[in-house]
Amino acid sequence: MKNNRRNFIKNVALNSAGLGLLGAIPNSVTAHKSIIAKPDLIKTWDKPRLKFAVIGMNHGHIYSMTEAIKRGGGELVSYYAKEAELNAAFGKRHPTAKQAKSELEILENKDIKLVLSAGIPCERAPLGIRVMKAGKDYMSDKPGITTLKQLAQVRKVQKETGQIYTIVYSERLENRATVKASELVKAGAIGKVVQTIGLGPHKMRPETRPDWFYDMKQVGGIITDIASHQFDQFLHFTNSTEAKVLAAQVKNVNHPQYPGFEDFGDAMVQGNGGSGYVRIDWFSPDGLNTWGDGRLTILGTEGFIEIRKNIDIARHDSGNHLYMADGKETIHMDCKDIELPFGPQMVDDVLNRTNTAMSQEHCFLTMELALKAQKLGLKS
Repeated sequence: MKNNRRNFIKNVALNSAGLGLLGAIPNSVTAHKSIIAKPDLIKTWDKPRLKFAVIGMNHGHIYSMTEAIKRGGGELVSYYAKEAELNAAFGKRHPTAKQAKSELEILENKDIKLVLSAGIPCERAPLGIRVMKAGKDYMSDKPGITTLKQLAQVRKVQKETGQIYTIVYSERLENRATVKASELVKAGAIGKVVQTIGLGPHKMRPETRPDWFYDMKQVGGIITDIASHQFDQFLHFTNSTEAKVLAAQVKNVNHPQYPGFEDFGDAMVQGNGGSGYVRIDWFSPDGLNTWGDGRLTILGTEGFIEIRKNIDIARHDSGNHLYMADGKETIHMDCKDIELPFGPQMVDDVLNRTNTAMSQEHCFLTMELALKAQKLGLKS
C-alpha cells in the first residue's frame, strides 16, 4: 500500500475537486522539486447575493474580512464605529457604503443578514450577542471571545437564536498555503496526523499600538488573542472534536514599561485526534521583512508538512510556501495562486443555513482551549 502512495496522491490531486497541486509534476521526480501549486477556480457572482455591514474597525483585520465576504458575493451596505477617525478611514476604502449614525441603525435594518466586527477584543462577544438577538449572523475577528463567562453567554444565545457566530482564524482560513495543506491532509498525503506545532511570532511596533493593546483585560491575554489561530489549526488538522490543555505559561519577559503586558506564551494540548504545541510572542526583530515568521508543522505517520506563512526566511520575501516530505520525495510548493474559499463558504452558510466554512462547535472549542490555556498560563 505504501508503494502506491505517490500514485494515490497524484491521482487525487489531478482528479478531485479542491486538489490540483501535483498536475505539473512528471512521473519521474527528483527530491526537492519546487512547483507552483495549481489553483481551483472559485465561483464568482455578477451581482450581490447578500447584504452585510461592519460595526467596529479597531483592528486592521476588518479590511481583509470585508474583502472575503465581498469575494463571496456580499455587498457592503453600511458601517459604523464609535471613533470618527476609524469611520473616515473605512469610508475612504469603501465609498459606496453608507456610514450609519449608530449601531442600532444597522441592527434594525432587516435587509442586512450578516454583521462583521474587529472592534476592541473584549467588546466583540457582547456585540455578537446583540447581533444574534437582532436576527443576524455574526463574523468576528479573533479573538471573538475574551473570557470563559463571555463564552458561556455566547453559546447560550447562539443556541437560542440559531444564528451563526463565526470567528475568523485567518492564519488558516485566509492563508493560501494553509488552505493547500488542508487539501493535502484530507487526501492522506502524510498519513494520519500525529501532532501540529504552531508558531505565531509578532513584531511589537509600539508606536502603532493603541492604549487598549497593552491592557490584557481588553485583549484577553496573549494566548487568548494570538494563539486562538494555533488552536484552530490544531483542531482542524488533527480532526479533534474534544481536547484539553496539558500545560501553559504566559510571561512579560522584556517589557517592564508595560506592567501586566504579556509578550510570550506557549501551551501543550491533547485532542482525541492528536496532540499540539503552540508558541506565540512579540519578539520578531525589526530586521525581519514581515510582521512575523509564522509557521505551522503538521506531523503525519507517513510524512510531514511545514508551512512558512509570511516569509521563507533568507530565500523568499513572499509568503504562502509549503514544504512536504514523504517516503519518496521532498516538494516545495509556492501557493501564491491558491484561491481562498472561506468568503464564498461563509456567504453560502448565511444563505443556506449550513456550516461549510466552520462548524459552530469548532469555533467555540477553539476559543475554549485558548481561554483555558490563558487561565492556566497565568498560574504558571
